[in-house]
Amino acid sequence: MTRPGRLRLATAAVLSASVLAACSGGGGDGNGGVGPIVKYERPGEQPSVAAPTAKDTVLGPDATPAPVASPEKPNLLMITMDDAAMKDMQFMPHLQEVIADEGVTIDQGLAPTPICVPARASLLTGQYARNHGAVTISGEGGGYKSFDDEDTMPVSLQKAGYDTMMVGKYLNGYTKNEVHHQPPGWTVWRPTVDFATYNFEHPQLLVDGRIKDYDTYSTTLLSDQSNQLIADHANGADGADGDKPWYLWVNYVAPHHGSPHESDDPDGISTTVPDKRDRDTFKDLDLDTTPEMFEKDPSDKALIRNARQKWSEKRRAGLREERQQRVEALQAVDRAIARTVDTLRRTGQLDNTYVVVTSDNGFYVGEHNLNGKLWYFRDAINIPMFIRGPGLPAGTTTQAPVTNADWAPTFAALAGATLDRDADGVDVMPWLDSDATRRVIPISGWPVKGGLDPFYTGVIVGPWTYVRGRKGRGELYYTKNDQYQLYNLYGDPRYKAVRKQLRDLWEQTRECAGATCPQTFMK
Repeated sequence: MTRPGRLRLATAAVLSASVLAACSGGGGDGNGGVGPIVKYERPGEQPSVAAPTAKDTVLGPDATPAPVASPEKPNLLMITMDDAAMKDMQFMPHLQEVIADEGVTIDQGLAPTPICVPARASLLTGQYARNHGAVTISGEGGGYKSFDDEDTMPVSLQKAGYDTMMVGKYLNGYTKNEVHHQPPGWTVWRPTVDFATYNFEHPQLLVDGRIKDYDTYSTTLLSDQSNQLIADHANGADGADGDKPWYLWVNYVAPHHGSPHESDDPDGISTTVPDKRDRDTFKDLDLDTTPEMFEKDPSDKALIRNARQKWSEKRRAGLREERQQRVEALQAVDRAIARTVDTLRRTGQLDNTYVVVTSDNGFYVGEHNLNGKLWYFRDAINIPMFIRGPGLPAGTTTQAPVTNADWAPTFAALAGATLDRDADGVDVMPWLDSDATRRVIPISGWPVKGGLDPFYTGVIVGPWTYVRGRKGRGELYYTKNDQYQLYNLYGDPRYKAVRKQLRDLWEQTRECAGATCPQTFMK
């Protein structure tokens, strides 16, 4: 297997020799050259900061990819949750048993623009939001109408001989007025429709061009539909071509907020709807007590000043209810994942199928005084990501950074397909069993109600997060020793060299496209 390409940047944005020199040296600290910059003994105390030395770097030496042996034309299954956070995964034992224990847990799964539409469009195209154009959920640049659905990954997979199937949530704004248009590239097209997407007890699906109403709990319905499609392919039933490989994208709506509302739902806080069998099963679950929860002094985080909220005891109780219902709603998804793996096993397809389980973005439930998604702290950007399949080491965890823009080129490579768009992401299969720990990842966020001017851009490089706002305000975090991102190091003069390295990378990558986006994985 050839080694993935070196970091390639546009002619107007070539890494300077001085930055490369500063970033390629190896330190003796065991952290890829990054010394112990920030230390603190207990939550809430001021950090003890050691000034960077000449050996401190942002980047590290190139990592070594692992050889990958995969079957020809495997089946490809993508299971997507909506707004599921990393910390929610501890409550999904079936996911652990049938996916994580049998495959690879990707600790650094990242959503460069952590909100619904941009993240899902990245899964379809292999491009960052800036390049696929659907940068937010509504308004200018937002929603289904802003997405060019020509030349997506499913189109390429069809050309490579695949049946392609989609069940569940598509993109915000796919309404009853849009159902006359089936995006190209789909052999089977069964999306949820309009605001019924978020009606957990009375969802609607578009089936064979007609909107159908159901009285089945949403997660159960989508599980029924997807498992039937998998079984039909094995049996050659209901028009399925049993000789063709397939790609299936299952989009569960949980734990996104929705309806119908219950009488005990908290005021002013949006909640999801668990399956009736799961309601109140986590009624004793409390909020986390980690130090970023209801952060006492967020004054160094100017970029989120207008987004953070004040949390009275009553409102905190509402957040507890929201957290409980989110975890309860994920129980049905957890069972659905186990059921799907069982269907693959019973139909003899499991050994020839790659299964990816992920979320479009993470979620804040009080962290940094936020409730929602989109912002650049790890609670929203660091997303659940797991894969099992032939040739992958079972029960392992990788530190290789993987974004939602990487799955289109990865699936295309597995399928022997050629993407019709220039992907910003890369085929990650060689890196899942490698020594990689870092990579330059551009991040960005746009206004929820529309607008083409991002309100933040930045880069993540391993433990470093560097962010710039519209007015030049900046934030800098080092999660190796400040995992809760409590301390903004941007203004500390002792970080001048590190800040310059990251600023250079930010300037050189914020408008990257295709092969000019960072390709290198590093130790």
